[in-house]
Amino acid sequence: MVGLPARGKSLISGKAMRYLAWVGIPARVFNVGTYRRQDTPHPNAAFFDPANKEGEKARRAAAEAAVSDMLRWFKEKNGTVAILDATNSTKARRRWIYETCKNAGIDTLFVESVCDNEEIIMHNILEVKTTSPDYVGLDPEVAAQDFRNRIRNYEKVYETIDEDEKQYTYVKLINVSSTVIINQIKDYLSSRLVYYLQNLHIKPRSIWLSRHGESEFNLTGKIGGDSNLSPRGEAYARALPALLKQSGIPKNAKITIWTSTLKRTIQTARHLAAETGYEKLEWKALDELDSGVCDSLTYEQIAERYPEDFAARDEDKYNYRYRGGESYRDVVIRLEPIIMELERSENVIIVTHQAVLRCIYAYFLNLPQDQSPWMQVPLHTLMKLTPRAYGTEEQRYKANIPAVSTWRAKGTSAKHQEYPAGLK
Repeated sequence: MVGLPARGKSLISGKAMRYLAWVGIPARVFNVGTYRRQDTPHPNAAFFDPANKEGEKARRAAAEAAVSDMLRWFKEKNGTVAILDATNSTKARRRWIYETCKNAGIDTLFVESVCDNEEIIMHNILEVKTTSPDYVGLDPEVAAQDFRNRIRNYEKVYETIDEDEKQYTYVKLINVSSTVIINQIKDYLSSRLVYYLQNLHIKPRSIWLSRHGESEFNLTGKIGGDSNLSPRGEAYARALPALLKQSGIPKNAKITIWTSTLKRTIQTARHLAAETGYEKLEWKALDELDSGVCDSLTYEQIAERYPEDFAARDEDKYNYRYRGGESYRDVVIRLEPIIMELERSENVIIVTHQAVLRCIYAYFLNLPQDQSPWMQVPLHTLMKLTPRAYGTEEQRYKANIPAVSTWRAKGTSAKHQEYPAGLK
């Protein structure tokens, strides 16, 4: 990474790492600030003054430690993409990184975030003063002023990537990707990563996730299908607009509603669209995981008819593919365009299905692939995700409307639980 403070470098780094891991490419962020905080946990702006020789020495040592660990990770852990998250704001520093990596047989891609949009910079300053480990416990206004002074110190020596560095592979993202300059991109992985970066923005936003309301198939334990909502599912659909409002919507926020093409999600979102006037889009890519020959069966029936398949799915649920259907890995592949669209969008509420939500949630929360298929995604619950520079915040809002549980733990009985008479 390259750029002045408050230009979204850590946010971009975190997003890139999560994306790469999500599509199965081993990636890790090496944040130089983390190394520097081991010796200087809460520095003030003077520490970053280029005239401060001791500060410069400490910052150089932190960069060297981060790069050393990065090279070790490549060699010993067979890493594929390492992200060096730091300002790397001078030509001399970039030359050192390039030569060090070249000597180790590692290709280098510089990603510079350039921004002179004062509104975005001020938002990032607000973000840093409330979430950065450098300012833990400090008065927010004092932190903001110190951070502004830190930026001024970096501005004294900052050198943008320009023509005399054209031998480097680099991408310049100018004002949140409103302009993108690409140089010397030659391989598939870099091209894929650059395409992802082109879709990013660092504006504040939230993403809301909800399963459809309880369906008729949920009541009988059947998977897949295209059933209607149950009466309680319909009650959740009516309650969803108030639940969204309760979660906190920014003033004048524009929100888009996304659903799958299946009836239960469209029915769940219809009151939300009618009451709010938000635009609603249907996406085939958001349809539930295709269960192939097992569609419309219960887990108990699957275990009886296809016992080997049932056991194989328990053993490796992420990679197991239903006969004539899909695996979670397949769902991730078809969701990649959805993730790209999500990254270029602002506020979105997605009403979709359990497996699909698990995959989207895993992307934002950086869950390991083998864990995501087992996570609990309860019915009649709205999840609000807010991406931050140092992670994604999550809040859950549960409607006071009962619903069956469709979650089954690994290795447990396939028998569908019994429900009180009248619910079936």
